[in-house]
Amino acid sequence: MSQNLEELTHALLQGAKKAGANDADAMAVKGTALSIDVRNGVLEQAERSEGVDIGLRVFVGQRQACVSSSDTSQSTIDAMCERAIAMAKEAPEDPYAGLADPASLSDVRGADGLELFDPTPEPDPADLQNDAMHAEAAALEYAGISQVQSASGGYSAREIHISATNGFTGGYQRTDRATSCVAIAGTGAGMERDYDGDSRIFQADLRAAADIGRSAAERALARIGATKPPTGNYPVLFDERISSTLIGHLLAAINGASIARGSSWLRDALGTQVLPEHLSVIEDPHRTRIPGSRLFDAEGLATQKRAIVENGMLTGWTLDQANARKLGMASTANAARGTSAPPTPSNWNIELTQGAQSGDALLRDMGTGLLVTSMIGSTINATTGDYSRGAAGFWIENGEISHPVNECTIAGNLRDMLLRMTPANDARTHLSRVVPSLLVEGMTLAGN
Repeated sequence: MSQNLEELTHALLQGAKKAGANDADAMAVKGTALSIDVRNGVLEQAERSEGVDIGLRVFVGQRQACVSSSDTSQSTIDAMCERAIAMAKEAPEDPYAGLADPASLSDVRGADGLELFDPTPEPDPADLQNDAMHAEAAALEYAGISQVQSASGGYSAREIHISATNGFTGGYQRTDRATSCVAIAGTGAGMERDYDGDSRIFQADLRAAADIGRSAAERALARIGATKPPTGNYPVLFDERISSTLIGHLLAAINGASIARGSSWLRDALGTQVLPEHLSVIEDPHRTRIPGSRLFDAEGLATQKRAIVENGMLTGWTLDQANARKLGMASTANAARGTSAPPTPSNWNIELTQGAQSGDALLRDMGTGLLVTSMIGSTINATTGDYSRGAAGFWIENGEISHPVNECTIAGNLRDMLLRMTPANDARTHLSRVVPSLLVEGMTLAGN
């Protein structure tokens, strides 16, 4: 590439100003991605992609438009600027659109100290294939595993740079290394499958491939013989693998875009209790070696640690500039964007207060109920918080696992569910969302 990413964003801004924009911001992303899949001990698929994407947002008065391209030639840049101006002139006026005030911009323009980029060399495709083969072989060692649906190894590296006419310019690099395995147990109509995987910024932190394969096999075998659970009201323990989805529904409900539209079941809940009083939800974008970390957001504002929920009380929304202006508030520096669209609010690293008991201890205390390890489908009413999802897992009798279950539905209302939940202490701290297993009392199960 003849131009680096900073030069590309500056060229886009210069072209936009020349074409008649009042203001503009630009984003450039250079990425490499490598993926290897194996089946039956041989290479099934290998993919490698490399490229540069550029995006431009222009403002003509209070009108805005976005354009993007994967061609970085000067002629394309010129055409993008002209097209963006023409589109903006036809767009409706938005009184809330605009760049951040220069006085509010972050002084930090990189990601120093966050360890988001692994400086070790890009792995050879043979290394990724070896990881996938080791995971597959480890799963197939288990009697009862009929096949491995997929075993994969992957790597990606990205360089990101954003610039704006308000004076902000900054960028950083990110890497990711991953291994995954999906195992199938049983035969015919009695087949069951489950998975395991790991993804890390630093290759040295990745779990052993054989461990991932063994875990996928054991999980699949444990599901053999699943039946439908009884219908009724029971406690439900959301396993740590999927418990973060509950907090995800909370985060979606406090997203500034939903609040500004009035379409959130928590639209009137600011300053009220939404979780048990001993629980907090902390957003910390400055954790090292964590994918959701960053020192500035997509609008150039400095990120900071904050309590979204403190001792059960909802303290604020998740806001970018536009939605903050709509609500008469200040941005929380949570703007995220791609090259083809304007910024939208998004959360960074999230951590829920962990409990005093292990997941096994909560299981023992729940008596009779359902341990959910996987979910499919989703019917979530964003306005009322009504919740209904397909689930599978294990039936619990007298605090012990009795047998696997599937083809059931769990239902409730998210506001009530969140107020009744009890956390375990088993969250994995290397994830961007650190959420332990969660016990929710009194949910409706539809099975037999």
